[in-house]
Amino acid sequence: MATQQDRAQLDAKAKEGQTVVPGGTGGKSLEAQEHLAEGRSRGGQTRREQLGTEGYQEMGRKGGLSTGDQTGGEKAAEEGVSIDESE
Repeated sequence: MATQQDRAQLDAKAKEGQTVVPGGTGGKSLEAQEHLAEGRSRGGQTRREQLGTEGYQEMGRKGGLSTGDQTGGEKAAEEGVSIDESE
């Protein structure tokens, strides 16, 4: 665990706009970044539990195909990539 002095330095960097905690992007302080990262991690775990591992992986493949002007499903259809949406 970081010492109090380390945490103070990380907090100062966070207040300057730097991301000091993986997954904490957008937090304006060290504590805010820690909370954001924890929430994002927990959200992904919950989604994986809801969809099951296979469904979660399928969602990732489909999302990886999306572009600014097309959804993943549209892009998959265009490229002939089959995506199982039976569940």
